[in-house]
Amino acid sequence: MSPRSASVNEELRRRSRERLLQATVELIDERGYEATTLADIACRAGAARGLVSYYFPGKRQLLQSAVHRLMHMELAAALEREPVSPDGRERLARAIDAVLGLARDRPRLMRTHMAGILQSEGFIQCPEQQRLAALLRDTVERYGSADPETDYRLLRALMMGAVVAILLPGAPMPPERLRAELFQRYGLDWRLGRPPGAQPPPPGV
Repeated sequence: MSPRSASVNEELRRRSRERLLQATVELIDERGYEATTLADIACRAGAARGLVSYYFPGKRQLLQSAVHRLMHMELAAALEREPVSPDGRERLARAIDAVLGLARDRPRLMRTHMAGILQSEGFIQCPEQQRLAALLRDTVERYGSADPETDYRLLRALMMGAVVAILLPGAPMPPERLRAELFQRYGLDWRLGRPPGAQPPPPGV
């Protein structure tokens, strides 16, 4: 049997890594961070335990990469949803809705992710994060930004703040209210993206 080519080996490594990332999202969503071990993740992914350590220095780093991959996938799906729109305002509205939707629909996972970013390891610029960043930069550029790098960072900070506000234990804010604030900040019509209702909530709600 002839040895596998470098491209085949690279593809196998990519698939193994993605299975680990997907398993991480599934298990932490189901069980929580503390109840999920690296061995559990490897088992769910059908991989050897040592493969996890080969790709990731620890569980926090693995979680961040896994959530960044999920966010990139959700954002890409929202932007390419039919009817595909080249309009920058529509694309920015879809991006905001995609991120707020993750906080609304997967609170345990996103709360764990945000808590990890605020710990000593900080924000990890993994390949998954870089792909997410590139998509958000493209979104603000199509929106009409003259400085996409700076405006991407501001958008990221505003959306992270909104996610924290949705997930804040004991004092959460309604996603609809936060959506309205972000849409107002960027001058977006409420009807863009996937509005949760016919009209924005009244002030103070």
